[in-house]
Amino acid sequence: MCARRFLFVIFWLTLFVVAGAFAIFQYGGSALTRIATPKGHFTSPPPRSGPDYALGSSWLARPGNSDTPAAWVPDGVVTTTADSPAATFYVHPTTYLERDRWNAALDPGGDAGFRARLFVQSQASAFNAQSEIWAPRYRQAAFGAFLLNSEDATKALDLAYRDVLAAFDVFLAAQPATTPIIIAGHSQGALHVSRLLIERRAALKGRLVAAYVVGWPLSVSADLPATGLSPCNAPDQAACVLSWQSFAEPANASLVLDSWVGSKAASGIVRKREDMLCTNPISGARDSAAAPGANLGTLVPNGDWASATLAVGQVGARCENGFLLIDGAVPALGPYVLPGNNYHVYDYALFWGSIRADVERRLQAFRG
Repeated sequence: MCARRFLFVIFWLTLFVVAGAFAIFQYGGSALTRIATPKGHFTSPPPRSGPDYALGSSWLARPGNSDTPAAWVPDGVVTTTADSPAATFYVHPTTYLERDRWNAALDPGGDAGFRARLFVQSQASAFNAQSEIWAPRYRQAAFGAFLLNSEDATKALDLAYRDVLAAFDVFLAAQPATTPIIIAGHSQGALHVSRLLIERRAALKGRLVAAYVVGWPLSVSADLPATGLSPCNAPDQAACVLSWQSFAEPANASLVLDSWVGSKAASGIVRKREDMLCTNPISGARDSAAAPGANLGTLVPNGDWASATLAVGQVGARCENGFLLIDGAVPALGPYVLPGNNYHVYDYALFWGSIRADVERRLQAFRG
């Protein structure tokens, strides 16, 4: 990853975020919708044109693939893979920010492809000491699909999910029956993972260590019952779900709340503000607080994520009203902080070291 290319991506995203923030300030969310909505209508791809997940090229990371970004660790971290590793299925967030189509190509190339690898590197790598990592390429829905409640947007998200589901079935078929399973995703990836937990509930029974559904709101009473899973209430609990959304203070989460509160889950139950799941990734417990000194490491890019280092004991966090509020000496992570002090892009990076320890703890509980 050359520094020049990385700086170009930084510039592009900064421009996008600043323009979006200004539009919201001046005209409200409708302005952001107008500037981000894909052109035209969703068009279904030809039959049987989906990805072939038997091919290594359909995966960003998979055992046997060379040059996998999921194998990365920050400078100074020494790692050895567990003797009997688990298997992690990880789905990356939205990286396609163009407006020319509703779904990205399987391998979008350019900046979208670069960002996808970057997220696998900085997020899925947290699981690489305890598990083999499988991260599919998929025809992700474009950013604008999340701003609309329309038939086009629904079809775009459904297409992306069908790819994720097909990849998961190939992943699961490749695992020995005794291999523990970990599922992780972020943002759009977390949305697809939350649906996967419902539709593959039977296949995962007795095999799931934990599901990290990060950067996407979940209701404890409306969303989780359909998965058959409990929230992770304690750090030594297995077969449970973790979820958090990171904000600094003063936090303004109205963009999340306005679209989520009152919406219906797949169960038909209405989601309520007071029922949003918040897991503290530092403590591993639901609705808890942790001081900065307990955080085992925040990824700090140092100008380039390829040479990121781990800053230990700098960022604390506490769950409050369903959101995760960060505090302490938060290092400079880059220009991706979204309006409302939303640290969505850094949901994993802020707690990389603690997530790594959380995985090991839950895997021990699962086996023990």
